[in-house]
Amino acid sequence: MTVWLTRIIPDPRSREARRDTAGAVDLHRRLMSLFPSDAGPQARAHFNVLFRTEDTPTGPHILMQSTHQPDPTRLPDGYGSHLTRPLDALLDALRPGLTIHYRCVANAVRKPGATTRTAYNLPAVVPLSGAAADEWWLRQADTCGLKPLALHSQPLDAAQGLRGTRNSGAQHRVRHARTRFDGTAAIIDPDQLRTKITEGIGRGKAYGCGLLTIAPAKAPR
Repeated sequence: MTVWLTRIIPDPRSREARRDTAGAVDLHRRLMSLFPSDAGPQARAHFNVLFRTEDTPTGPHILMQSTHQPDPTRLPDGYGSHLTRPLDALLDALRPGLTIHYRCVANAVRKPGATTRTAYNLPAVVPLSGAAADEWWLRQADTCGLKPLALHSQPLDAAQGLRGTRNSGAQHRVRHARTRFDGTAAIIDPDQLRTKITEGIGRGKAYGCGLLTIAPAKAPR
């Protein structure tokens, strides 16, 4: 199975691109339009589509990963430039002991039990921040077959938007708190890592959370 990584650089002159990068729901719809429409109601999971937006000095870039090669020619005219490449060589080279750089924008949360929710009047899902978010990531890294060596976390604006058919009265707001985790780690279990890279991490995968990207760390000279 080939995993594909696509980078889209939106043109700031494109109204469609500006709208999509301003809201996670609109961007989800746009990216899913690059895949076959006959995959059923779980198309994102079927194609293992994960994405995130990254701020750069020249504006936002869209990074998307999938196990089906997308068709960026379905983007509107003037939307922006794009490049798709397979990740086979990177994933095949993973081995125990290899040190990597990682980045993941994730929805770090906890789900209190019913008794705790009642006692403290908590919602069903509680966003985490600071040290609690770091601890959440360390637990996730363990399930990825990674031993973190360095960690830097940064809270980001929430991924949000209106989900449902426009003008139908049946829309509801989507909101997922986001934290970006960057650092280095040693690979303990390459198979676990490949699985997590492919499937994503945590909640909110349809809306810009859960994409784990890695790169080999350069050996010191």
